[in-house]
Amino acid sequence: MSTTSTDAQHRVREVDDDRSQAAAPLDLLLADAALGPVRRFVPGRSGIRFATNLAKRPGRVVARGRDLASELARIGVGRSALTPLDKDRRFAADGWSGNPVLARALQTYLAVGTAARGLVADAELDCADRERMDFVVDNVVEAVAPSNSPVLNPTVLKAIVDTGGGNLVDGARRLVRDLSTPPRVPAMVEPDAFEVGVDLAMTPGEVVLRTDVFELIQYRPQTPKVRRVPLLIVPPTINKYYVIDLAEERSLVEHLVRSGQQVFVISWRNPDARHADWGLDTYGQAVLEAMDAAQQICRADTIALFALCSSGMLSSMLLAHLADIGELDRVAAFSLAVTVLDQSRAGLPSALLSPAVAAAATAKSRQQGYLDGRTLAETFAWLRPNDLIWAYWVNNYLLGKAPKAFDILFWNADSVRLTAAMHRDFIELAVTNGLTEPGGSTLLGSPVDLAKIDTDAYVVAGIADHLCRWESCYRSTQLLGGDSRFVLSTSGHIASMVNPPGNPKASFRTAARNPADPERWLRSAETRQGTWWDDYVGWLGARTGPERNKPHRLGNAAFPPVCPAPGTYVHDR
Repeated sequence: MSTTSTDAQHRVREVDDDRSQAAAPLDLLLADAALGPVRRFVPGRSGIRFATNLAKRPGRVVARGRDLASELARIGVGRSALTPLDKDRRFAADGWSGNPVLARALQTYLAVGTAARGLVADAELDCADRERMDFVVDNVVEAVAPSNSPVLNPTVLKAIVDTGGGNLVDGARRLVRDLSTPPRVPAMVEPDAFEVGVDLAMTPGEVVLRTDVFELIQYRPQTPKVRRVPLLIVPPTINKYYVIDLAEERSLVEHLVRSGQQVFVISWRNPDARHADWGLDTYGQAVLEAMDAAQQICRADTIALFALCSSGMLSSMLLAHLADIGELDRVAAFSLAVTVLDQSRAGLPSALLSPAVAAAATAKSRQQGYLDGRTLAETFAWLRPNDLIWAYWVNNYLLGKAPKAFDILFWNADSVRLTAAMHRDFIELAVTNGLTEPGGSTLLGSPVDLAKIDTDAYVVAGIADHLCRWESCYRSTQLLGGDSRFVLSTSGHIASMVNPPGNPKASFRTAARNPADPERWLRSAETRQGTWWDDYVGWLGARTGPERNKPHRLGNAAFPPVCPAPGTYVHDR
């Protein structure tokens, strides 16, 4: 059947759309951030094998070219049925369908893009080479979209007429500003759109411990009685903590304290070259110090841990250490959010990161003393170029508009450096997949065996997560030794964390059992309306009770309040 038939076109576009949600394992993200995302635009040996494989299949190349020529002929006479996906906002303006010139430009783009992506499939590359070529071809196709051109985009053309070209002048100023400093991508939010401590990170609390590595925030209870067992939240070491304490009514911390939980949060210091040697052991010891302080302040024998993203790896290793030294009973409940422990199933194959590339990446961060969080943000943006690059290219530079103020994007732009040692340790964990085998990694002198962690676990993932595939997050239920409750949110990587009540479209899935196959779990899972936040409060409350009267003051004699939340480290740039 012709690859340009209507049904085939729809299937190809659906696959392409699914590919845009593909995850990128931690090793690739951290390596690209050190060496620059341009590395992934160079096909290298994958390009050679791509060309060689196509040369061995001339019939497919000819057929692909013949189909493309036929489709272009239909476009020329106005008989093509090609249309973009309904949810592709780039081509929502009426001009794309109403103007015959623009309609043909759009259909030509769709036809050529389908042919280019089809050639990658025709080459029958192995998984690693196909992922590399898919990335290169996808980014080229998305870059040359007619919506990115000021002479083809009908919305931009209208703005030029309405403003006398002023939109392009304003856009040029924004372009110069954005390219002058890292990350050299279009700004997704204005730098003064929000202020931390004023309209973000507003939940009342006090810093009760400050070390060289972190500040520990204790939040003020907002109920007459509280659960006896405190909850310690461990945010990623590559982001600032306040993604879990955004604006009012959008804060997980606020939701938890309103539900009677005693909540502590670690706010990591933004390290610099002086802290190059801080590695997994340093951060693992820091979490232990935070646990000790929270337990002493609350006079509790146990504590609950909630770790996000990359700190889920750190916290899982810490629990394995506690199991090794006979102190795992200190942890009453363990929670993981958008965390991948098994890197072998993390979307883009780890084969894309060779030992040589890993060595080069860690050498570069070692020379500087840290991995700049701004380069990490740049790499992150290129994982979803349509949403995070080209949409803002059009808005900021072609239309000359300021991006809308969005708290999550402001948080994402408020970057944190990653120490050279932590960068090295994370890449080594990912390349060796060291958390999946007993003794494959160590923390604080203990061999890590996740199967020995028999603490009840609550594991959260996002079905649209482009960074940590939900199937990879689900794998944690098979690695941990205790009973796990897996919850699948309808959102992506960050939106699944910022999931407050009140959204009528919100839902999540969960099931009574966790079979080895994630697709089998999905088929058996029950869809529940609302946010997983409420489900989590119930699960956590059953493991952090009974209740007691709320404390009259924060901290204690050994850990007196140092300053009000959000503290000082969160303001470090």
